[in-house]
Amino acid sequence: MPRKRRDDRRPHGELVADVLAVLWEAGEPMTAHQVNSALDKGLARTTTATILTRLWEKGTLRRVPVTRGFAYEPVHDEAGLTAGRMRRELESDPRRELVLKRFVSSLSEDDEETLRRLLLEAEGEPG
Repeated sequence: MPRKRRDDRRPHGELVADVLAVLWEAGEPMTAHQVNSALDKGLARTTTATILTRLWEKGTLRRVPVTRGFAYEPVHDEAGLTAGRMRRELESDPRRELVLKRFVSSLSEDDEETLRRLLLEAEGEPG
């Protein structure tokens, strides 16, 4: 059997993104077998199970027991996942104010206005 060349591999994260897309579209918990079938990429079920387990360990997915194993579902929608990544990046840099300043200065006028509006809305929310 010919070995797969490194250049033939999927870009890092593509398979994870595909798995998450399947779960978001499903709107209900899915087993590794169900996710693998929906992906229809000819992957071994164990490959899909490994990805699901790693995403669960990172807190990206929650899992529920089913007959013989687990079914998985996303903890957040796609926007929530992106917001979490943004927050973690901000928290990982000790120059928080500088990072925020650079981020805000890179926004388009429309995004800047949206951010202002969202901050005002957040100020008015209880708690």
